[in-house]
Amino acid sequence: MTYAKKRYFTYALITIITLALPFIRIDGNHFFLLSFDHKKLNILFTSFDMQELYLMPFLLVIFFLSIFFMTTLGGRVWCGWSCPQTIFRVIFRDLLQTKIFKIRGNIKDKQRPSKNYPVRKALSVAIFALIAFVAASNLLWYFVPPEDFFVYLQNPAEHKLLFGIVTGFALFLIFDVCFLAENFCIYVCPYARIQSTMFDHDTIQVIYDERRGGRVFDGAAKLGKKPIAGECIGCEACVAVCPTHIDIRRGMQLECINCLECSDACAAVMGKKGEPSLISWTSAHSLDTGKKVQYFRFRTIAYMVIILGFAIALGFMSTKKENMLLNINRNTELYHIVADGEKIRVQNAYTFLIQNTDNKEHSYTFSLNEPRIEFVRPKNEIKLEAGAKRKIVVILETKERLIEESMHDTPMDITITAVASDEPERVRVERHTRFVYPKMSEIEKAMKK
Repeated sequence: MTYAKKRYFTYALITIITLALPFIRIDGNHFFLLSFDHKKLNILFTSFDMQELYLMPFLLVIFFLSIFFMTTLGGRVWCGWSCPQTIFRVIFRDLLQTKIFKIRGNIKDKQRPSKNYPVRKALSVAIFALIAFVAASNLLWYFVPPEDFFVYLQNPAEHKLLFGIVTGFALFLIFDVCFLAENFCIYVCPYARIQSTMFDHDTIQVIYDERRGGRVFDGAAKLGKKPIAGECIGCEACVAVCPTHIDIRRGMQLECINCLECSDACAAVMGKKGEPSLISWTSAHSLDTGKKVQYFRFRTIAYMVIILGFAIALGFMSTKKENMLLNINRNTELYHIVADGEKIRVQNAYTFLIQNTDNKEHSYTFSLNEPRIEFVRPKNEIKLEAGAKRKIVVILETKERLIEESMHDTPMDITITAVASDEPERVRVERHTRFVYPKMSEIEKAMKK
């Protein structure tokens, strides 16, 4: 199977996964969703609140380390085999322009049909424009879930920002893919500028075998000269098919995106002579020594260990997810004393912000670790639907003389436990706060009133 067919299969698989993932939900949660509208984060079908965005740095570190690892191992394999820019260019250039509208025979063929070329060109751009809008919408589905997106689609006037983002990104894709083309890879993409710093002699690259094919000097192709003492016949099929317009025979170059179109083209020519392609996907060390590519080496192992460490940390932090959120704030009044003859009651007021981050409705109850203090308010359970939040005023009260302190108010550390009455073991959180007990002079003053 040619590299081109392998790449097309990879492109199709990536496209299907990317389009399908936003529609797959488990217990109402997406594989990945960062929703600013609903203020929630879904990772691996687990729901997190925006207050749990501390997980994002772990994801970003894993993402960037994976890019470094992939580059060290396979060079610019991302560029040729996974990058959306490359996939879109293959769709527009190879499928629409070459196969369907017959605008060109191959990537560098300058011959264009003399008949109806402007119409064919316009139709190819128009069809890709539809693809661009689907791609832009697909990107938004990871931030605005499809179940909301298609509802918003029915009222564009009320969601101008959303449609402005989709339209803007789609227009950028049309300009980039249809007009900027491979110049984006050559001049714009920053990845091409930093990738070489991560290469070593065992990094897999697209390499022309000078020992078999012969050496090509600068300017040789322009002068029509063949390589010196080698099997290369100078057909320049590898040059004609290159999307970034380089001559791979002159060695590794910044513009090469590892698409291996040149290897397929050379294999087709050399195959007629019963010889393998002069261009292979291997490492410089492997080509020089004839040994297998050394995939497991210090750099790659180090990256794998670090990535695994962050993945374990992310998994551990994910297990600490709470199925409800509870924020407790004290009111500005330290305490309130209620006197009834010789009996006194001391009350502290709090504001609870409760959010149900689980995927189903729960009713919550509260308890204290201090038996001498009780809840005056609320008396009943607090019921919240999935994803709902509510702010309530809570009053704690004690009827006992907790502390005999004549000079200072005394703050007491207490622990408040909130549980879902239907699943008390699974949905449970503890929060620490303080109950302030007044000094004796304040109690005596209240009793005299």
